[in-house]
Amino acid sequence: MIIAIDGPSGAGKSTLGRMIARELNLLYIDTGAMYRAVALAIIEAGLSSRDIPGVVRVAESAQINLAGDPDSLQVTLDGRDITDKLRTEEVSHAASVISVIPEVRRALVTRQRELGRHSGGVVLDGRDIGTVVFPEADIKFFLTAAPEERAARRYEEDRLRERDLTFEETLADINTRDQRDSTRADSPLAIAEDGVVIDSTELPIEAVFERMMEIIRERQTGQGN
Repeated sequence: MIIAIDGPSGAGKSTLGRMIARELNLLYIDTGAMYRAVALAIIEAGLSSRDIPGVVRVAESAQINLAGDPDSLQVTLDGRDITDKLRTEEVSHAASVISVIPEVRRALVTRQRELGRHSGGVVLDGRDIGTVVFPEADIKFFLTAAPEERAARRYEEDRLRERDLTFEETLADINTRDQRDSTRADSPLAIAEDGVVIDSTELPIEAVFERMMEIIRERQTGQGN
């Protein structure tokens, strides 16, 4: 089974992806972590995110792997564990910038497909899973919420690491990412034609999880028949 979860930044994709993968005993792939891994490699190499040829070379040559259970996913870059280095604001910003580069997306989409097809069952979350990476996915979700709600969630997560961060800065970053993701030329953020849209603005995470599991069970029952 391949389950695709798409949506804008702060919509809860990663949290719900982990919950579903754990419930169904499937591999969980956080595709955003792969872009962050490339961003970290670029930063460590002293490259500017505007150096597109250099960025593309890094994306194409970097050996990125994801392993472990959903709650302790380990991300490795060229054989070393970088999991704890991926959530800084510097890495997040660089990842958002390089993700619009078509050659970078193609390189990582190839890797995502390899991981998914050899897993025996997978939950992937990102921006273009159901439309580009796995358009043949068994189930496609699109999670969304009001920008202010998504910013509030992200702010609560990020301020533990970035003490000087303000809510206004987080909201501005959310809006910038939304604009960048939805207008990029290659694989823009979009809802798959057969995607199930869930707006979680006023819903607790548990309610969204239950709704998603209901849909998954319905599909499984239908396939079984």
